[in-house]
Amino acid sequence: MPRFVDPAATFRTSFLAALAEFRADTDYPLSWFVSDVDTPTPAEPDAFEAYVARVLAERTQAGVRPGFVPMTTLWWVDGDRFLGRLAIRHRLTPALTELGGHIGYDVRPGARRRGHATAMLGAALPIARALGIGEALVMCDLSNVASRRVIEANGGRLIDVTERKRRYWVPTGTT
Repeated sequence: MPRFVDPAATFRTSFLAALAEFRADTDYPLSWFVSDVDTPTPAEPDAFEAYVARVLAERTQAGVRPGFVPMTTLWWVDGDRFLGRLAIRHRLTPALTELGGHIGYDVRPGARRRGHATAMLGAALPIARALGIGEALVMCDLSNVASRRVIEANGGRLIDVTERKRRYWVPTGTT
C-alpha cells in the first residue's frame, strides 16, 4: 500500500528510474523538482546520499538554500518503488504566493491516473496542519485538468485564475 516516507538512499534505483520517466515525458513540462536534482545525476551512491541529506536539511531554516523557504519533502512509495514526491513549504514568499503555493506534488509518469496524487495531497494536509498551516495554498497550471481535479477532490476552494495558474485554498483540517 502506498505511503509517505522520508527521502532515503534505499530508494535510489527506483528514484533514478522515475527521473528518467519524468525527463522522457513530453505530455507535461519538466517539474522544478526534477531539474533541482543535483547534476550530474546522483547515479553514484555517495552523490545520491548527499542529495537526500540536502533535501532532508531543507526542513529547517539552517538547511535552506538562498531563494528557498523551509520545506518538508516526502516521497510516496509502494514497497521499494518510488511513485512520487510532495513538498510542503512551511511559509510563503510573494513569489510562492503567485506561482508555487504551500504544496507541490509530482507523480512519476508510469504511476499516473491511479489516484496517487489525490491520496498524496490528502495525506499531506494533516502534516501541513501540524506545521502551522491552517489553509494550504495549492495551485496548478491552467491546462492541468488532472491536478485541478486532485485539488478539488481534497476540498480546494478556487481563489482565482491568473495568467498562468488556478489558485486554491485547501483546508488542512478542523480548526
